[in-house]
Amino acid sequence: MNTEEKEQGHAGEEELAAKQQAGEQNPEGADTGEQTASEEQGGVHAELAAALKLAEENNQRFLRAQADFDNFRRRTRDEKEQFAKYASLKLIEQLLPVVDNFERALATSKDNKDFDALLKGLDMTFRQLDQVLATEGLQRMETVGTPFNPEFHQAVMQVESEEHEEGTIVEEMQKGYILKDKVIRPAMVKVSM
Repeated sequence: MNTEEKEQGHAGEEELAAKQQAGEQNPEGADTGEQTASEEQGGVHAELAAALKLAEENNQRFLRAQADFDNFRRRTRDEKEQFAKYASLKLIEQLLPVVDNFERALATSKDNKDFDALLKGLDMTFRQLDQVLATEGLQRMETVGTPFNPEFHQAVMQVESEEHEEGTIVEEMQKGYILKDKVIRPAMVKVSM
């Protein structure tokens, strides 16, 4: 190789190196890479913005649902309190005529000394009261002559009886009552032994 060829070869290598270096710094080549990275970043930002917006919407829905539930719970509690407060209203309304009859009987007995009329009025008033209580589901227990049952009866005494079998109720000391299907007062009884 002569010097001229060496210089040309060397010049060719320098030119090739210069082109490669220019390619790396080439604004057009850089734009292509930067555009791809920029587009990817733009897509990620858009996805992130959409996800943030969805998260905010879901959070707002959650807060509204929680507020609705709190309001429902408060409203239900208030309704229960009102119901408990006025639960006996119907019974009281039914008992008022009985109270009126007792007041009339007392007023009449002060003016008039007719005890038979007073007794008749009290009997009618008692039957009216009994009817109101029966309407509400209150029942008197029938105990005399039935076997003793500790779920319904409270034994106060044991007595010897030739007429009744052992464990049979022979006398009722105080009436027992059942409201619908629940014993509200057991009967106080004497039981044969």
